[in-house]
Amino acid sequence: MTDHSLPEFDSAQTRATELQQLLHRYNQEYYQYDSPSIPDAEYDRLLRELQQLEAAYPELQTPDSPTQRVGSTPLSAFEEVAHERPMLSLDNAMNGDEFADFYARLQRLAGSSNDIALVCEPKLDGAAVSLLYEQGQLVRAATRGDGSRGENITANVRTIKNVPLTLQGDFPARLEVRGEVYMPLNGFERYNQQAREQGGKVFANPRNAAAGSLRQLDSKITAKRPLEFCAYGLGVVSDEASLPDTLFAVFACIRDWGFKVNDELTLANNLTEAQAFYAQLGAKRHGLGYEIDGTVFKVNDLALQQQMGFVARAPRWAIAYKFPAVEQMTRLNGVDFQVGRTGAITPVARLAPVAVAGVTVSNATLHNMDEIERLDVRIGDTVVVRRAGDVIPQIVSVVLDQRPEDAAAIQMPEHCPVCDSQVERVEGEAVARCTGGLVCAAQRKEAIKHFASRKALDIEGLGDKLIEQLVDADLIDAVDDLFHLQHEQLVALERMGPKSADNVLAAIEAAKQTTLARFLYALGIREVGVVTAQNLASYFGFLQRIMDASHEQLLAVDDIGDIVARHIVNFFAEPHNRSTIEQLQAAGVTWQESEPQTAAASELPLAGQTAVITGTLTAMSRDDAKAALQALGAKVTGSVSAKTDFLVAGEKAGSKLSKAQSLGVEILDEAALQALLAQHGGQG
Repeated sequence: MTDHSLPEFDSAQTRATELQQLLHRYNQEYYQYDSPSIPDAEYDRLLRELQQLEAAYPELQTPDSPTQRVGSTPLSAFEEVAHERPMLSLDNAMNGDEFADFYARLQRLAGSSNDIALVCEPKLDGAAVSLLYEQGQLVRAATRGDGSRGENITANVRTIKNVPLTLQGDFPARLEVRGEVYMPLNGFERYNQQAREQGGKVFANPRNAAAGSLRQLDSKITAKRPLEFCAYGLGVVSDEASLPDTLFAVFACIRDWGFKVNDELTLANNLTEAQAFYAQLGAKRHGLGYEIDGTVFKVNDLALQQQMGFVARAPRWAIAYKFPAVEQMTRLNGVDFQVGRTGAITPVARLAPVAVAGVTVSNATLHNMDEIERLDVRIGDTVVVRRAGDVIPQIVSVVLDQRPEDAAAIQMPEHCPVCDSQVERVEGEAVARCTGGLVCAAQRKEAIKHFASRKALDIEGLGDKLIEQLVDADLIDAVDDLFHLQHEQLVALERMGPKSADNVLAAIEAAKQTTLARFLYALGIREVGVVTAQNLASYFGFLQRIMDASHEQLLAVDDIGDIVARHIVNFFAEPHNRSTIEQLQAAGVTWQESEPQTAAASELPLAGQTAVITGTLTAMSRDDAKAALQALGAKVTGSVSAKTDFLVAGEKAGSKLSKAQSLGVEILDEAALQALLAQHGGQG
C-alpha cells in the first residue's frame, strides 16, 4: 500500500478494525492452538497493511492492536507467568533495500556514519521460551505468550535433553536465558511417520510440532518429542553480574554456562559482511537439518543497544531479514492422478501458480486418498502450500473460511489413467494401484525386469540396463515382446556386439521352457512371491484353474490370505493381463502341467514336522528349499524352538545353528537336505 493509495478515514477505520480482528484470530491460532490457518507470509502482509493504516491515521491505533502486542493471551490450563522484562518480537526486512534502510537507521540512531558491527544468527522456526535460573538451578520456564505474560511450561521444558537443569562455570545468581525450542527435521519426519501409522495427529510443519509439544498438559508426552533448545539472548540478569560489553562475547558466556548456541553465529563488521552472511545462510538453508525462515541481526555493542531503545513491540537495534516464504496460499484448480513404476496411483494437485521459497509452484503432491480425507481438501479450495528445500511441494492445510460453495470432492478414478486397467485399493492400505502390471506403460520397465529376473524366467544376460535400453528404443512394450526380438535390433544397441546379441537371444529361447511356479512368480502379481507361486502351482496344477479360481477357492491354498487372494483375483480379472498371457504362450513359453497332488495334508511324508532354514544354500535358494519342504507337508518357520524337528544349515549359519545344537535339534547340511528331498520325490 503506497501513500497515494491510502483510503479515506471511514474506509481505513473499517479496514483497520477488520485487520485487527483477523490478526487477533490468527495470533490465537498461532500462539495458543499451534495450528495456524494461513502461512507466515500472509500474516506478515496483513500486519504491514495494518501498520501502514495506523501510521497514516494514528487515532486508529488501539492499546490492544496486534501492532502493539505479540501473540495472544495464555490458555487457562497453564499457570500464568509475568515477564519481568517484555519478550518482544522483531521487525522484519523482506528484501535487500529494507535491510539497507534498517542499517542506515542504526547509523542515524548512533549519530555516526561509522560501520556498526552486527551479530548474525539464523532465525530458528520454533517457539520462543524464557528459562529462569536461580543459584544455577532451573526454576521456571515460560512461553512468550503476549510478550508481557506467558505460560508456565517448566515441567515440559525439563524434559528437553539439551536444556541444562544446572548451570556450569561462573554464572549470575539470577539469570534468564531466552531462546527457541524447535524440532529438527529428521525428528519431525520420524514423528509424523509414526503418527500416520498409529492414527495420531500429524503436524503440518516443525514449528507447529515444537509449539504443540511444549504445551502438552502431560509432560510425559513432551518427553517423547525430539525437541532441542537454542539460546539467542538474555532477559533478567542479577545486578552483581559482570557481563561483557558486546553481545558476541555474551554468547560465549551463554555457551560456557551450558547452553547450545547456534553454530552459524557470526559477527559482521559492516553492512557488506552482513549481506554476505544472509546470502551464504540462504544458500545452505536447506541443508542445516532444522528449519529457519530468515536471519536475525542485532547490534553487537550493548551500550549502543541501550541508547537505541525500543518501539512498541520491537527493539530498534535488531531486525529479522526474512527468506522467501516456504508456505504460501493459492487455489486448488484440479487434481491429476499419476501412475508410478510399481503401479501406485498418486493424486497431484494442480494449483494456481504461486511463488514458494523462491520457486514458482503449480503442482503439489497429495500423497493418497487418506491424506486427502485427512486434509478435507476439495477442488476450488484455498490451500496452504509448503516447499522446504528440494522436497516436492505439498498441501499442508485448507483455509476453510475461504471455501467456495461449489468446492468439489476429489474422487479416485476407477480405471488407470495410463492403461485403463482397474484400480485396486485394498482395505487397510492407503495406496491405490493399477492392476495392469503387465501392460501399463507406467510400470513397463519394472514389470519386464521382474519377469526376466533370476527367480522368475531367469533370462541370463538380460539385465536392468539392457531392459531400459530396449524400452527406451521402443523395441519392447510388454513382456511378450522379448520373444520377438531380432538379432539386428540387439546389435544396433550401444555396447552390444554380435556375440552378446547371440547369447541374449539364446537365453531368451531357453527361458521359454519354465515351470508353472516360475511363470506365476514372473507375472508380478502383488504379494505373490516364490513360495506362494509354488503353493498355487502345487494346489491347482493348471494355469487356467488359477486364473478362474474364486476368492474362496484361493483361500484354501497354504499361505494365502484374504488380501493376497484379492490381488490374484483382481490381476486375472483384467483382460489386458489375460491377453498378455495368451501372447506369451503363443510365443512359445510353456511348462509342464499336471493334476495336483490329491493326498491329504496329513498323508504327506513330512506332515507334522517343523523345519527352520538358516545360512546360505548353493544348490537352491532358501525360498526354493522352503517351497520344496512345504510341498512335502513340513511347516517352515523363522525361529528355532524346542518344537523344531530339524534345522537345515547352509554356509555361514549363525545363532540359529548354535541354538539348535543347544536344544538337541537334528541338523541337516545341504547334502542331507538334497537326500531328504530325493527320498520323498521332492526337488533335489
